[in-house]
Parts: sequence; structure tokens; C-alpha cells
Amino acid sequence: MASSNRAQLAAECLGTGALVCTVVGSGIMAENLAGGNVAIALLGNTIPTGAILFVLITMLGPISGAHFNPAVTLVFTLRKELALSKAGAFVTAQILGGILGCWLANYMFELDVFQISEKLRTGPSQWVSEITATVGLVLTILVCLRSRPEAIPVAVGLYITAAYWFTSSTSFANPAVAIARIFSNTFAGIRPQDAMLFILCQIVGAVLALVVSRLLLEEDKDTVSDVI
Repeated sequence: MASSNRAQLAAECLGTGALVCTVVGSGIMAENLAGGNVAIALLGNTIPTGAILFVLITMLGPISGAHFNPAVTLVFTLRKELALSKAGAFVTAQILGGILGCWLANYMFELDVFQISEKLRTGPSQWVSEITATVGLVLTILVCLRSRPEAIPVAVGLYITAAYWFTSSTSFANPAVAIARIFSNTFAGIRPQDAMLFILCQIVGAVLALVVSRLLLEEDKDTVSDVI
């Protein structure tokens, strides 16, 4: 039985919130325990993020498709698999959930709930990293959707775990996550002005991934030129 719109929006809000809460909360915990060792802090941030993605996609995928990411929602809208009105509602739910998840993490670690990040994340290398990370994430979803849909939870979790380490930006690859992390002045945070450029790169990466996926999967339903 298909889920109601209310259930789908609740799943997108809850899923994105839980994802951001895990990213920010594990980042705070990892920084507290790492004693200044950035590699250990990053490892402590990476493993929980990959793990929670597996759990959330497995749990909520049957309800909403488990986007938890406006870039993913954009791609399915461009593929004409999601109505524009529903896409807008999904994105709103994702952003709201992400911000609430960040505030929850701040509160749990006895930090100011309402704060703005001063964490510097900028420069061409990080912008290219965000494009690369988003291309890989969206391709993982689209190609697995064709070949092995049941593998998507583990594939996405493992991809993000890897991408934390092979990108200089630590692979946000998600506009809702980028917006939410503005509100965490911690290891996981990002300055507002830097987040806006990350989001632009993520959108570019999502569209590039859609183009590449159509070439890889030889999809003739729509031409590549329809997307560009």
C-alpha cells in the first residue's frame, strides 16, 4: 500500500533530522574524545554517519524513498518520477528536519541550541570535492536502483563512509545537511557563506550525475539534452 503524503513528509523530516543529529552529535563527541587528533575525530564522525544512513534508508525507504537530500529529490523530479509540488514539500521537510536535528545535537551536548558556525570550509578544492561527492552519491543511488535496489542502503552508507575520506570537504553532498550544519559551531559546522557555495556545487553534481547515469544505463526515455 502506498504511503500517504503526510507519512512521506514525516519520513523525510525524521530521516534528515536523524542524519544531521548523527553527523553533528558524533562530530562533537569525536572532537571531545580525540584529544586534538583530527584523523581520529574524523573517523569518529565517519563511522556513525555511514551506519545511520544504512538504518534510515532501510527503515524509511519503503515510506518515502528515503531521499533525505534535496539533491536526490531534484534528480527524481528531473526524471519525472516526482511531481514538482511534492518535491517542494520534500525539500521543505528535509531542511526543517535537518535544522531540528542539529539543534537536538547541540542540546544533548550541553551547547547553545541556537548558534551560527564559524567553521571555515571554502576554496576550489572543496567546491570540486562537493561536486565529486554528489556525483558519486547520486550515481550510487541511480545505478543501484536499476541493478540491485535492495543494496541501496548498504551502498549509500558505504559510499558516504568512503567519501568522508577521499574528498577534502568531507562529503556533505546534501543541501539540507549543509544548511543545518550552519547552526553548529563545532567540528561539523560550516559558515553560512561557505554553505551557499557548497549547495551550488551539490546541485551541479546532482545534474551531472543524472546525465552520466543516462549514458551508463542507456536510458532513451529522455535525452541527455533534456537535462542540460
